[in-house]
Amino acid sequence: MPKILILLLFILSPAFLEAQELDRNQLINDLKYLSSDELEGRAPLSTGSKKAQAYIKERFSSLGLFSQFDDYTQYFSFGEENKVENAANIVAFVPGQESEKIIVITAHYDHLGVKDGKIYNGTDDNASGTAALLAFAEFFSKNPPKHSMLFAALDAEERGLQGAKALVKDFPFSMDQVLLNINMDMISRNDQNEIYASGTKHYPSLKSILESASRGEKVSLKFGHDLPNTGHDDWTNASDHAAFHAKGIPFVYFGVEDHADYHRHTDTFEKVNQDFYFNTVKLIKRCAVELDANLPL
Repeated sequence: MPKILILLLFILSPAFLEAQELDRNQLINDLKYLSSDELEGRAPLSTGSKKAQAYIKERFSSLGLFSQFDDYTQYFSFGEENKVENAANIVAFVPGQESEKIIVITAHYDHLGVKDGKIYNGTDDNASGTAALLAFAEFFSKNPPKHSMLFAALDAEERGLQGAKALVKDFPFSMDQVLLNINMDMISRNDQNEIYASGTKHYPSLKSILESASRGEKVSLKFGHDLPNTGHDDWTNASDHAAFHAKGIPFVYFGVEDHADYHRHTDTFEKVNQDFYFNTVKLIKRCAVELDANLPL
């Protein structure tokens, strides 16, 4: 067989294309750094939070991404008593090739900080979603989407979804342009090799796209946790997607069910099953690609 044909077959092989789509080493290194002791749990306004912000901005800048906010940063304040000023969302933008409609991809980078002398690293909650956000920003910067995509690493989720509320309140485009919010919060750990896509109870037209996208993937995509009047089992208002849902904007929330280390100082990088995490990020990426391809222009 001629060498050029062998080379073409290799380049077109699924393994080669898969390798080009997501950089596993970069993903894992991003997760490790964002949840390291150096960042001290990334509480809003802390030194560790500012280090996380600088890291995310450097990653966006290295990809040559544009932002509607100076230095990628949307500052906001919240609270009446003990007011918090200059919390920061870090936002980047990839223009669509065929549409001015926007898919907003979100993940909160804050966590609980240091309590009683212990660092709450928040590896799963939510360095995992933030590292995936960076991976998707890189992928779509190199594989331009049909719709525009806005990537928002959000602050102060643990303080009442404050970053998401601020983004929606001061969104840099008309909210009428927003087609969908894809939110990721806790995506790196599950003993059953599964992750949930919550939201299709409210927006059923999304389910068939997600089902198609998940076929053949190594991680099982489950649906649910969005049935009204089921208390804590209903995740509709559990994370940053709630601010978009409140405006009538469809959402898909990717997350695992709670585990023993949820909101504990034991939520550390060493607990992550790296194969599961990488395969989950691949699954969510494929879902994002299919949603971009199938949503109206």
